[in-house]
Amino acid sequence: MPRRLLLISNSSNHGQGYLDHVLSEIDGFLGPVRRLVFVPFALKDREGYGAKAAERLADIGVEVTTLTADEAGRRLARDAEAVFTGGGNTFRLLKTLQDAGLFSILRDRILAGMPYLGSSAGTNLAAPTIRTTNDMPIVEPKSFEAFGAVPFQINPHYLDPDPGSTHMGETREQRIKEFHEENETPVVGLREGAWLRVEGDRATLGGARGARIFRRGQKPEERAAGESLDDLL
Repeated sequence: MPRRLLLISNSSNHGQGYLDHVLSEIDGFLGPVRRLVFVPFALKDREGYGAKAAERLADIGVEVTTLTADEAGRRLARDAEAVFTGGGNTFRLLKTLQDAGLFSILRDRILAGMPYLGSSAGTNLAAPTIRTTNDMPIVEPKSFEAFGAVPFQINPHYLDPDPGSTHMGETREQRIKEFHEENETPVVGLREGAWLRVEGDRATLGGARGARIFRRGQKPEERAAGESLDDLL
């Protein structure tokens, strides 16, 4: 598959500004591409979100156009040189893309090799479904089917169990194990500060922290930054 993906766990690290930790990686990933379309639908304030992305990416010489949920947006999606989908609520993001007739356009472009960047909710959309999102289902999409640009699920913002915590709710690891009670698909728990870069049949972890790989019926496996995830493709 001629895919080019940069899948980011989070857009802001503690103590840093928007995209500070990954801006140089975005620059290198885009290469000569200096224009992209930003998908703002995971947040309510679409205009403000688009302006924020445009201001930040201007620092690396990238021109940003914000996608709209109308015919003009569909034309823009068909012609985009690259797409960046920001974080927020994954259910709202997916429903908006479905309702606006944008989902299949973007999916087809991504699967054909258009560079795709996602952060948090945008990263969730690269997986087969959104079933491993952390978000509250504030709206109801037509289905949970996502782009399927990678054959594994992703859990952004993955948090390791805290042995000293008095919280009685499920840990992230327990919730992923619950997912595997009903599903076979592997899950990549992508810690904050980490990202996954996919070029064709090669996948590499980047960033300051690694990931935890979950497979049904198996013990979780650690992968460090710089390691390959080719075996999951």
